[in-house]
Amino acid sequence: MENYNFHYDLKHHANKPLILFLHGFMGNHHEFDAVTQLLANYFSSLTIDIPGHGKTQNLSFDIYYCMEKTAYGIIQLLDKLHIQRCFLVGYSMGGRLALYLTVNFPERFTKVLLESASPGLKTERERLERIYRDGQIARKIERSTDKNNFKIFLENWYSQEIFGDIKNHPQFNHMISERLQNEPSKLARSLRNMGIGNQPSLWGKISENKIPLLLLVGEYDHKFIHINDEINTLCQSSQIKIIPKTGHNIHFENILDFVEAVKMFFN
Repeated sequence: MENYNFHYDLKHHANKPLILFLHGFMGNHHEFDAVTQLLANYFSSLTIDIPGHGKTQNLSFDIYYCMEKTAYGIIQLLDKLHIQRCFLVGYSMGGRLALYLTVNFPERFTKVLLESASPGLKTERERLERIYRDGQIARKIERSTDKNNFKIFLENWYSQEIFGDIKNHPQFNHMISERLQNEPSKLARSLRNMGIGNQPSLWGKISENKIPLLLLVGEYDHKFIHINDEINTLCQSSQIKIIPKTGHNIHFENILDFVEAVKMFFN
């Protein structure tokens, strides 16, 4: 992996199949800690810091933050760890990355669970508009030069409608403290290069996918219910499940239903 030094946590449990977990934007490899603890009797786990997040180091050139390069880097990491096939879980940005891995490296994944994910944007106009908006957000992140400003940004971020009632969750402050471990300048670079406006649109490849997909969406996340309904219509190997009393971040807001969905699908 000449371009990346991935920070990761590999937990081997004897004779237990492995799940690779990919976190969302502004997360890190600790994103799924509570999930992997509840699944430890059933699965081994590999969690990583996606470039721009946590402690993963990669070349400073923007190209190494993009989805195509990042995906190939993850495949190289699996090769290094002698993991030929595994299960895959991706949340939000990590879900978009997981779908890219699924359609481009189908031989490496047995089943894939996508949490609040999207295949990207369909039109050039949509992509250009999103690149512009993400650029504005990236500049706000870069201006968060101290922890207090960054914390204010994060609290505003989680006020978005798609996150539902997440700010009233008893562990919300702990989640914010985890997000504060990231470097704003690297997050901004990740958003500019792997944001949904810059990623390759995967809508044209959905119908070709043969890997079993479970599409998880939260009851209150109406935007992503619509997106995933469309994915489910196009893909014969997919199924959709709506998790009650949650917004975008299902595994955080309703961990027990999330874990049960993982166990049922992967078993």
